[in-house]
Amino acid sequence: MNTINKNRLFVASCIALIVTAMTFAIRAGILSQLGSNFQLTDTELGWINSMAFLGFPIATIFGGLVYNSLGARKLMVIAFISHLLGLVLTILAGGFWTLLISTFFIGFANGSVEAACNPLIADMFTTNRTTMLNKFHVWFPGGIVLGALVSKFMTDLNMGWQYQIGIMLIPTLLYGLLFFGQTFPKNENMVSDTKVNIKSLLSPLFLFMVLCMTLTATTELGTQQWVEKILGNSGASPMLILAMVTGLMAVGRYFAGPVIHKLNPPGVLLMSAVISTLAIFLMSTATGSMVYVAAILFAVGVCYFWPTMIGFVSEYIPKTGALGMSLIGGAGMFATSIWQPVIGSWLDNAKATALESGLGLDQAELLAGQIALGNIAYFPMGLILLFGILFLNRKKLEKFRV
Repeated sequence: MNTINKNRLFVASCIALIVTAMTFAIRAGILSQLGSNFQLTDTELGWINSMAFLGFPIATIFGGLVYNSLGARKLMVIAFISHLLGLVLTILAGGFWTLLISTFFIGFANGSVEAACNPLIADMFTTNRTTMLNKFHVWFPGGIVLGALVSKFMTDLNMGWQYQIGIMLIPTLLYGLLFFGQTFPKNENMVSDTKVNIKSLLSPLFLFMVLCMTLTATTELGTQQWVEKILGNSGASPMLILAMVTGLMAVGRYFAGPVIHKLNPPGVLLMSAVISTLAIFLMSTATGSMVYVAAILFAVGVCYFWPTMIGFVSEYIPKTGALGMSLIGGAGMFATSIWQPVIGSWLDNAKATALESGLGLDQAELLAGQIALGNIAYFPMGLILLFGILFLNRKKLEKFRV
C-alpha cells in the first residue's frame, strides 16, 4: 500500500494556489497594456476580468458536486489542463473575444484548484483545519506578491504582456510534476455523502455565510483586481502597493493560529470587517505616502476573510462536506464576477464626468479611482452588521463546531 506524502501534497497545493494568485496579479498589472493594444474600454476590461471570476464558481460548483466520486487527484488534472489551455490561449489572443474565452479557462482552472485543495487539506489535517487552511491560503497573497513584482519588473524592462503570461507556465508545470504519481487520501475525515451535503446547504447558517462571502470576496478581490487602474494616478506605485498589501496578508495568514484561537472565527471576521471599512474609506481620499498607510490597514482588514470563511464552513457546518467548502468560495468569486464590469463602469462614468468638468486626464483618473473606492467601501460596512450578528451568537454556534 502506498503511503500518503502529506507534505508533498500540501506543497503541490500551495504552488497550484501560487499560479492562481499570479493570474490575478499579472492580469491586474497588464490591464492598461491590454486596453491600449486592443483599444478596449474599462467596461470591456471589466467583462474580461469577470470571466476569471465566473469560471471560478462554475468550477467550484462542478468540483464540489463530483469531489466525493472523482476525488482530489482527478480535479487537479482538470485544473492543470485548464491552466495550460488558458495561459497559452491568452498568449495567442487577438482581441476582446479571445481574451474573454482564455480568461474563462484560467478562472475555471483556479476554481478547480480551490475545489480540490481545500477539502484535501481539511481531510489531511483534521485537528487544525482553519489554521492549516490559513497556511495554505498564505500562498494566494504570496503568489500575488510574486506576480505583482514580476509584472512590475517585466513592464519596467518593456517586456510585452505575452511574456508576463508565459512565465506562469513554469509554476504550472511544477505543481503538475509534484502531484504526478502521488497517493491521495480517501476522504475519510469529512462527510462524503453527497445527498447529505446537498441537504445541509439549505441550512440558514450556510445561506447566511454565502451572503457574507459575496461581500468579503468583493471587498478583497474587487479592490485588488483594479489597483492599477484605481491608484495609477495617486502618487504611489500600484504594483508596489499590491505587493506590499499581499505580502502583509501572507504573513498574517501564516500566523493565523494564535489570532483565531484568541478571537475565534466570528470575532476574527468582525474585526476584519471594521478594519476593511476604515481602510477603504481612507484609501478613497488619500494621495501620495498616505496611500501606503491606507494600504497597510487594508491588508490587515482583508487578510483573514477568505480562509476563515472556508474554515468556518468546515468547522461549524461540517455536514456540507467538500461541497460546502467549494460553494462558499464559488459564491465569493461569482459575486466578484458580477461586480467587475460594474466597477469598470464606475471608473468610465466618473472619468467622463470629470473630463467634462474641465479636469485634466490624470486628475480625472485619480478622481474616478477615488469614487470607485468610495463605492466599494459600502461592502465591508454591511459586513460589520452581519458579522456583528454572528459574533453575538458565537456561544450558540459552538455546539455545532467540530
